[in-house]
Amino acid sequence: MYNLFRRILLLRSPSSVFSHGFSETPLKSLRYLSTSSEIVSSPKSASLASNDVQLKNNGKAVIALLANHGFSQSQISDLAKRWPQILCANPEKILLPKLLFLQSRGFSSPEIAKLVCAIPVAIMASLNKRIIPAFDYIQAVLGSKEKALAAIRRFPGILSWDLRVSVGPNIEILKQFGVPDSTISSYLQRQPKMFLTSSIRFKEIVERVAEMGFNPQRLQFLVAVFALRSMTKSSWDKKVEVYRKWGLSEEEIRLAFRKNPLCMTLSEENINDTMDFFVNEIGCESSYLARRPSLFAYSLKKRILPRGYVHQVLLSKGLIEKYEKFTWMFFCPENCFIEKVINPHKKQIPGLLELYKQKIMDSSR
Repeated sequence: MYNLFRRILLLRSPSSVFSHGFSETPLKSLRYLSTSSEIVSSPKSASLASNDVQLKNNGKAVIALLANHGFSQSQISDLAKRWPQILCANPEKILLPKLLFLQSRGFSSPEIAKLVCAIPVAIMASLNKRIIPAFDYIQAVLGSKEKALAAIRRFPGILSWDLRVSVGPNIEILKQFGVPDSTISSYLQRQPKMFLTSSIRFKEIVERVAEMGFNPQRLQFLVAVFALRSMTKSSWDKKVEVYRKWGLSEEEIRLAFRKNPLCMTLSEENINDTMDFFVNEIGCESSYLARRPSLFAYSLKKRILPRGYVHQVLLSKGLIEKYEKFTWMFFCPENCFIEKVINPHKKQIPGLLELYKQKIMDSSR
């Protein structure tokens, strides 16, 4: 454990460790802490040396506490490198109560370690002013502890927010536009981070989605809200321009967005590469894709390119028609694709499954 503490100290710079106010006495150098032979030559240096020893002991106590609560050495080391202030926190008064609270609410030790390592600020927030009220608020809105746990697992950082101020107004805005409580709860559980938006901007986005003709009674309304929330107007305009370059009209782009809002959340490069593959490699019309924007929802490298290859092979052998079950071929689950598309043609095309798997590996590199 001492060797782990020593490695952590040597990896950190002094300014990064003491920039958050968890140490009572800022130190000039962390490397100094690991030096056992420093000569004390004045009352000031003696005081500093005493503080060094206290901090060193505190850091060792923090590491021991985390290790006793299921954190691996690699997790502790990574946590200390990314959030070194934690080494200065009081282990018994600051950290332990929060670990015990999360445990009492149903998180397992591995889950707590993963949660803290993912977003350390969650464990450094005030227990009584932030963490407990946030958990209680999420549970009240979602209606059960299990759903609250699911939401927090998706975004642990939500525990560090004042949710009545940050999330509450946005929920009320959605209700005012007629979005059902069940839909709001469902999306809060799945995408809690998306609700952390200023109420002014959030209302502007909701109004824009309503003007586009989305039905607030349907889940697609919220999908559109959070698709727009994820980008600036400038980013939206750039993506529209990419689709235009492929021959889509303004109305066709809007149609695609209404059918699947997530088609606008892709990067410009991803949109361009996907259009290029379907239009130039597969031979689809741009308008055909505009009416089937869900094709853009899948990974280009992991799904579209490998399955597109299989489609082209079967097409070249005359085993399928050009648009026979075309979209379904990309939508269906992996086991279904192998069973329904590849296996029936094993005799006509020996090694098709191996070629398909090789394409997945090649595309993922």
